[in-house]
Amino acid sequence: MPTNVLVVGRTGQLARALAKRVAPSDWRLRFYGRSELDLSDPGLIQAKIEAALPDIVINAAAYTAVDAAETDQAQADRVNGDGPGALARACTNIGASLVHVSTDYVFDGETPGRYAVNAPLNPQSAYGRSKALGETQILQSGANAAIVRTSWVYTAEGMNFVRTMLNLAETRDEISVVHDQVGAPTWSADLADAVVATARKLAQCAPEARGVFHFAGAGEATWAVFAEAVFEEARARGWPAARVKRVTSAEFPRPAKRPANSLMDLAPFEATFGLKPREWREALHLCMDEITRER
Repeated sequence: MPTNVLVVGRTGQLARALAKRVAPSDWRLRFYGRSELDLSDPGLIQAKIEAALPDIVINAAAYTAVDAAETDQAQADRVNGDGPGALARACTNIGASLVHVSTDYVFDGETPGRYAVNAPLNPQSAYGRSKALGETQILQSGANAAIVRTSWVYTAEGMNFVRTMLNLAETRDEISVVHDQVGAPTWSADLADAVVATARKLAQCAPEARGVFHFAGAGEATWAVFAEAVFEEARARGWPAARVKRVTSAEFPRPAKRPANSLMDLAPFEATFGLKPREWREALHLCMDEITRER
């Protein structure tokens, strides 16, 4: 009997990656965009989930406009907080499992080392607060749920850091990139594999699969180092590449505060789901190969 899997979100980086990956043979995948299920309208979510009757729900939708959230906290809270909470309660009511993707922004970014899964939440931005709200509501719902925090997600298409760097290099010889924020670049294809592994084990009602986990690319980088790696890959392919000028966050002010440290402890995820995170430079190379095929 097939497993009905509902992916909330259709156009985001994770949803696109899930659509491209080879799904387990026993899965029947459906993707709901905003017109089918709008997380900003939590009151309608229960009815939508009861009508769809999924066995597994993967929440790949979110309000991700980090800077805009500073002046739009209410909408961010609805989409990233109340919506996922309603989704979790709806899943509980029909006995479905939920995999929800969260972010390093729930931490303050000031603690050295890697953040443990049970580290205190202390978001420093409206976006981070909205994502922390969603986590709290899911955990309080009693749902058979797993929260997967990730960081610095990019993909071969759409708007993301890698594509932005490549586009800027078409017209600029030098690009200023911050060098005092450290994190782990995460290829959306690897994140999709992690979410699938999480969902499969969670659906087996394995108690160890419930709770909060971290998944990202292995290793670490600053945004400037990440940009330099992108341009190394570009030069190897004969594409335009820019010089990177390493600057501080203070030289690049933004409305929302970014975490200075986005590194998270990935060991519990690997131990629980048996999936080893790919080293971020290797993942970037594979992503650039994909971009090459699509050019």
